[in-house]
Amino acid sequence: MPGGRLTQQERQRIAAGLAESLAYAEIARRLDRPTSTITREVMRNGGPTAYRAELAHRATERRARRRTTATSRGSQPQPQRQGRDAVALTEYEETLTTVLMASGLPTMAARVLTCLFTTDAGSLTAADLTRHLQVSPASISKAITFLAGQSLVRRERDDRRRERYVVDDDLFYQATIASARANDHLVAVARQGVTLLGPDTPAAARLENIARFLDFISENITRAAEQAREILRTAPRAPGKDQPVDQHSPGGR
Repeated sequence: MPGGRLTQQERQRIAAGLAESLAYAEIARRLDRPTSTITREVMRNGGPTAYRAELAHRATERRARRRTTATSRGSQPQPQRQGRDAVALTEYEETLTTVLMASGLPTMAARVLTCLFTTDAGSLTAADLTRHLQVSPASISKAITFLAGQSLVRRERDDRRRERYVVDDDLFYQATIASARANDHLVAVARQGVTLLGPDTPAAARLENIARFLDFISENITRAAEQAREILRTAPRAPGKDQPVDQHSPGGR
């Protein structure tokens, strides 16, 4: 059934489709499934180059057993703090992790960032992450090193001298600016090539166009990030509240 769980046979067909370099949409069409289902399945289980049908099926069974354990203590799902449904939250964390992986993050980095995004405190220790994700401290350390290098997480010490990993309002702004500035080196190297190859050659023209394109993109990303920075510091509107738009905010006119 299109709305049911993927079967092992369907996973084998997904693996075969990936081996043929088929697009997710084409694999989904052949299985009569939504494209999002195929994308989530593949990214959750190693990505297009590492996907294995048998391993994916076993991983899904393990996740299902964990959900069953979470609800077996009573007839209703056990709520988390603030009345949150533990099973629904687990499903959401998997979805968010999949989206972060699709954006280019490694699997463990995506899982760590999901944990940080979905905790109210916006910070966790290595022990917190190890316990929640059930992985080794070394895996957490490697993921944090990657995320910190991308300006997506920062480290700080709490009052007990434990290292905590933090996501806050400014990190997305800083990561965006860092991404824009990462183009600067490529622009400089491209223009070195223009000088070396000669300004009137096709190769030099190609490199110059690349440099101009990246310059334009970086300039506009930086300008947009500066203009929109205040959004990250604005409290969300309460549901159902009809609030006027701030004429001086990035969304105002």
